[in-house]
Amino acid sequence: MNGYGYPSEKHHHHELDEDPFAPKSGKIFQAFDAFPKTKSQYTTRTSGGGKWTVAMSLIALILFWAELSRWWRGTEEHTFAVEKGVARTLDINLDIVVRMRCADLHVNVQDAAGDRILAAERLTRDPTMWVQWVDGKGVHRLGRDVQGRVVTGEGWVEDEGFGEEHVHDIVALGRKKAKWAKTPKLPPRGGQADSCRIYGSLELNKVQGDFHITARGHGYLEGGNAQHLDHSAFNFSHIISELSFGPFLPSLSNPLDRTVNLASHHFHRFQYFLSIVPTTYSVGRPGEMGSQSIFTNQYAVTEQSHPVSERNIPGIFFKYDIEPILLNIVETRDSVFKFLVKVVNIVSGVLVAGHWGYRLTDWFQEVIGKRRARRSEGVLGAKGDDDE
Repeated sequence: MNGYGYPSEKHHHHELDEDPFAPKSGKIFQAFDAFPKTKSQYTTRTSGGGKWTVAMSLIALILFWAELSRWWRGTEEHTFAVEKGVARTLDINLDIVVRMRCADLHVNVQDAAGDRILAAERLTRDPTMWVQWVDGKGVHRLGRDVQGRVVTGEGWVEDEGFGEEHVHDIVALGRKKAKWAKTPKLPPRGGQADSCRIYGSLELNKVQGDFHITARGHGYLEGGNAQHLDHSAFNFSHIISELSFGPFLPSLSNPLDRTVNLASHHFHRFQYFLSIVPTTYSVGRPGEMGSQSIFTNQYAVTEQSHPVSERNIPGIFFKYDIEPILLNIVETRDSVFKFLVKVVNIVSGVLVAGHWGYRLTDWFQEVIGKRRARRSEGVLGAKGDDDE
């Protein structure tokens, strides 16, 4: 302060000095600073700005989470091509429960090449009880657990399960060797088997064929020792827990998994017409470093079931045909650097949009406020004139 009560010239010069915002000597890079600086006393915080900040933060967080989920899942590409490879065999994986005794069933495969395979000799047949698999309403009682494994009361020998069917899960876990679940044990008292569980993997010719389950002594020449089964014992009600082609991947969903069909008549025929499509699952582009793939098969199915006369053969028939195309499912994922660039773009875009949104709303409020002020001044002026 000087003698007259005013700030001294030195103090006055210090308050208005803008030199702290200019490039300092010895620091050349400050001259290229593209980010303007403002003194704290020249800025104010408003409730409107705070609301916009919170809103933009939430939007940025939602968009970031969506981008992170998309990056984690990867991008799937489906392409079709003519199958160029030469294959001779095809594996079939079957897990079915038929409501007849194992000794009364005949399991056979006959393909377009003329070969007949006695599948019952290569598959496992376990006696079981129908009530252990379905309830009174015919609904599958056992089902699957949260990891997609068939629940039989005995558990799996080796842990298996894809969880969600992402391609990287299918490829990673598809390389592990899976084992079949055990058949539930019969009750120690009063547990008489009335059904048969047929399960296992079977190697077939890779041609059109017919896999069927019929009654003993009906439909096929089995030699002189074959005994004719009484028609009252026919009951082709069945539960399909697994039916797939290719490597045994129990947690990969198939159209006929967990199918329950009940026969309304002793002479009842169930027919399933399957169109098999060879399929490859790949993680990464073929030929890229770290890419992995597995080969399997998918299929579409059409079902027909109806009672037949005694002149026809009742049973369960799977007629399969192999399509001459190859489905390639490739999952790709952006690199971490590309993902970070996208995140930066998202956050920057939200900040810029939020800034312009706040500026526009602030300008709009200012215009509305000025119009209201002018209207109020006009009304007051008119009243003053009347008073005079």
